[in-house]
Amino acid sequence: MGRPATKTDLLTAAADNYEKLNVLISGLTEQELSTSFDFSGDVKKKEAHWKRDKNLRDILIHLYEWHQLLLNWVHANQNGENKPFILSPYNWKTYGKMNEEFWEKHQETLLEDAKEMLQKSHAEVLELAETFSNEELFSKGVFKWVGGSTLGSYFVSTTASHYDWAMKKLKAHKKIVRDCKK
Repeated sequence: MGRPATKTDLLTAAADNYEKLNVLISGLTEQELSTSFDFSGDVKKKEAHWKRDKNLRDILIHLYEWHQLLLNWVHANQNGENKPFILSPYNWKTYGKMNEEFWEKHQETLLEDAKEMLQKSHAEVLELAETFSNEELFSKGVFKWVGGSTLGSYFVSTTASHYDWAMKKLKAHKKIVRDCKK
């Protein structure tokens, strides 16, 4: 399926990719869980997140914090507070620094807590998406505070697409650990 463009597709893709992510996580070996992520040997992996995240907890917390961005942004704007999606003082050009802040904030968070936090926030995001009509989610101009995009695109980005990102990263880590064992 391509990028979701309907409420039904959004909810399905978010649920399916979340399930796939959990299946992938449940299949991680003790060695894969205990080995720190190190993608430095792959010159194609230049984005900051390849250096930032060192373990499964870091990935889960990243997903959780982006769920919080979405939840807080939608609730604030529904209540009349004109709030941007990205936390101040960051913007779409500097949000990498915000991600680093999320990472630093959770260095003492336990993996089990991160799993529970993500499970809860995933459910909250899907519940919130359910409250909107297909038109509200996927028609431009419905909510002034969304800008030139659609509200649904934010839901897709913080769920299905972000879960794809997490799975890609975990699969790359698994391959490195497997190749090191040879």
